Amino acid sequence: MNGKNNIAIGFLTMGFFMAYGFLLIYLRDFAPGKVEWANSYSVGKHFESRLAHVHGNLFAFLNILIGYLLIHFRDKIQSTKIISWLALLGLLMPIGILTEVYFGLPPFLVLFGAITMTTSVIWLGISFFKLREQSFINI
Repeated sequence: MNGKNNIAIGFLTMGFFMAYGFLLIYLRDFAPGKVEWANSYSVGKHFESRLAHVHGNLFAFLNILIGYLLIHFRDKIQSTKIISWLALLGLLMPIGILTEVYFGLPPFLVLFGAITMTTSVIWLGISFFKLREQSFINI
């Protein structure tokens, strides 16, 4: 079902990045070298880790919202499967940031995920513009 997986994977991804936030709190407040970590707030791994945490939760929430809308408007919007998959592939963006931080990989996943998520959001927006106002009655 188009949308169901976006909701399920969105919640699981959000849970992961929320838990990752606890790691960031540990690194900031309790880990050996916490002062150096806190002082590197706007540069390097610290900054990139925060980007992954924030974008991971944002993109997870977008998947939950997109999934809900795709299910609710499945009979009125075309290309729901493509929009659904593009949104899911968008999760590669924050995952790509983590692979850069922890494994030194190039930013391919970051760019690919950002492009696919942006495309899904724009595509869904255009789809809603094409809907007749009557489609929103009984929401």
